[in-house]
Amino acid sequence: MKYKLLAIGLWFVFSLAGKAQETRPNVILVMTDDQGIGDLGCHGNPWIKTPNLDRFYTESVRLTNFHVSPLCTPTRAAIMTGQYPINNGAWATFKGRASLHGSTPTMARLFKENGYTTAMIGKWHLGDNYPSRPSDVGFDFALHHGSGGIGEITDYWGNDYFDDVYLKNNIETQYEGYCTDVWFEESIKFIKENKDKPFFIYLPTNAPHGPLIVDKKYSDPYEPLEGMKIPSAEYYGMIQNIDENFGRLDTFLKANGLAENTILIFCTDNGTQYGYQNGLGYNKGFRGNKSDKEEGGHRVPFFLRWPEKGLDNGKDINTLAAHIDLIPTLASLCGMPIPESMDLDGVDFSPALYGQALNDRYLFIHHRQDWREPKDVEASCIIKDKWRLIGGKRLYDVSYDPGQTMEISASYPDVVERLLRQNRDFVEKAKKRTEYREFAAAIVGHMAQEEIKLTIQHAIGDDRAIYRTDQVAMGMKNTNNKHAIEIARDGNYRFELRRWPKESPGPIKGIQTKPLPDMEYQAIAPESASINIAGQTHSKPISENSEAVVFDVKLEKGKTLLEADFIEDGQRYGVYFIYSKLLSEEI
Repeated sequence: MKYKLLAIGLWFVFSLAGKAQETRPNVILVMTDDQGIGDLGCHGNPWIKTPNLDRFYTESVRLTNFHVSPLCTPTRAAIMTGQYPINNGAWATFKGRASLHGSTPTMARLFKENGYTTAMIGKWHLGDNYPSRPSDVGFDFALHHGSGGIGEITDYWGNDYFDDVYLKNNIETQYEGYCTDVWFEESIKFIKENKDKPFFIYLPTNAPHGPLIVDKKYSDPYEPLEGMKIPSAEYYGMIQNIDENFGRLDTFLKANGLAENTILIFCTDNGTQYGYQNGLGYNKGFRGNKSDKEEGGHRVPFFLRWPEKGLDNGKDINTLAAHIDLIPTLASLCGMPIPESMDLDGVDFSPALYGQALNDRYLFIHHRQDWREPKDVEASCIIKDKWRLIGGKRLYDVSYDPGQTMEISASYPDVVERLLRQNRDFVEKAKKRTEYREFAAAIVGHMAQEEIKLTIQHAIGDDRAIYRTDQVAMGMKNTNNKHAIEIARDGNYRFELRRWPKESPGPIKGIQTKPLPDMEYQAIAPESASINIAGQTHSKPISENSEAVVFDVKLEKGKTLLEADFIEDGQRYGVYFIYSKLLSEEI
């Protein structure tokens, strides 16, 4: 009898598990780049045409008090880790602070460990080398451009938004079409191939981030408004293209019976950059743009729809929420246990979606466009309820002053002190973390990546960053020359120092073999090149037609800093491209 009862009990457990597997929702997170809270028709913008997102707005639960970081990488890192940028170490967009530490638990790993097939399609900007690439942190499928934007130095040279070469599971692959079209087309393709099992798609577009490039059929309707009502026709055109693609995705989900049990989210990564400038455009009444600590820099749209669970009623939720909350919230909605190792900063806001009140909380905004740590208070924004304390001195009550025009710290010294005390405790804890003190290192000599590529875009140093291909072509120089790397094993390693990337080579002292049209070129004339690594310094002269200066160095396993310089008339400046790999392992 006891065996029969055991069999019945096991059948019941497994049947419940099977039912949970069948009903587990799909999740698609669409996040656009540099699109602000005012860059939508449904938010009151009188000029922009976003009919598909406007319709989605009416079908969604909208978090009207949702906050991110004011910059690309910090927001992406917070979403992927559930931790503030000051805690995960990725608080800038370059200079060694734009990568995830390889050991960090991620949203993708959580979904994957709970039976989901995972995909990342679009803009990553959290590391271009092992162990920080999408494929290294839990994504089964990854398709993306390099670094922070198409056409940047770390991206494939010559990409220009149309018919570009992207990394498909880390292999350079040629695609046809406009970048945003490709991201959505490949997302739909992924869904077709995986619709019989739960899937998670992270779909962060690079548009409408600059450079502002789009087919004229999208930008032409806005040309008469440019300079009169709006700052940029191309920017509006890029958003209209996003809207068209979002509509195509939503139509596909509905036509294939997937919309009901899919959690579909639309949000943006920070405030607008080109949608509100010099009094032109629309920012929904908020002050501040991208990179600003004011509300317009970090309060963004957040629409979520899940029809099967009643989250499709066009309802506004004013609960204070943030990017760090997505992991605990989605885990709750999808029935996924969260390992303690994730060490999350966020909270589960899913009860608020159904009208329940959440406990009061504080939110903290710290970032810095530098390798140095964010300043504790000076460049911070501390948020609680209606209060916003900026830089530790300027206090605003956004419940009646959303435009932050009235500074009221003198009237509420107790509020200022309470916010500062909370921030002080928060920062003190952050400073104890390894991620706060150490750079995320690219690993050389690991079997997961035969050769790593380092660029001056992400070099550590005090000068202004070089990040565009035209800056390299013009021979712009800076002294940023350090890279955090980890040697995977004892052995002999090769370092190639180049002016031009391997996919578009040319002599160090000349121009590329196949120069790009409309690119202005200027030769450089370094006499020699040097590297300094793990206590070793090596230098070599540069011959007239040399494409690379090659150093073979014996190294021991461990973390180190690599310094690489060109030397010209006694002056040192950072090397533009460095390729490194293991030649032979020490036995």
